[in-house]
Amino acid sequence: MTEFQKYIQRYLDLIPTDHFFDELGQSEKATLAIYLNLNDESALYKYAENKWSLKEILQHLIDCERIFQYRALAISRGETQNLPGFDEEIYAKNSNADIRNVSDLIAEFSLVRQSSILLFKSFTAEMLLNKGFANGNEISVETIEKLIVGHNLHHLNVIKERY
Repeated sequence: MTEFQKYIQRYLDLIPTDHFFDELGQSEKATLAIYLNLNDESALYKYAENKWSLKEILQHLIDCERIFQYRALAISRGETQNLPGFDEEIYAKNSNADIRNVSDLIAEFSLVRQSSILLFKSFTAEMLLNKGFANGNEISVETIEKLIVGHNLHHLNVIKERY
């Protein structure tokens, strides 16, 4: 198993079932259950210096899901170029999440999630098996699909443990 495979496996291992669309919905509900109880001030909480605020975590989930969507779309359509990686720390630093309204972040998260559901429903079984390269690593559309859920669950666990 490559380092990349080990890295993403930690996310995939968090997914309780193989029912992708159910898991997308459940992870969205669990995320909203946390964030709907926050106001703009409480969503600025960081458990330690140089860690992300709760707003920054939600923005990170939004950003990553959009990137995962693009990668899945490109690979499903037969893209052969290596898709670029990204630096999550730079994205977080430049996101302006902490000056946004938490209600806007919540709305954006839900819309991006609905977009993911519709995108993945549009793929055929063959498209899900398509493989391409992202950040120099081979990955299938199906794995990207699962990664969206696993990544969301990982951050929910971090929030529950540290926030």
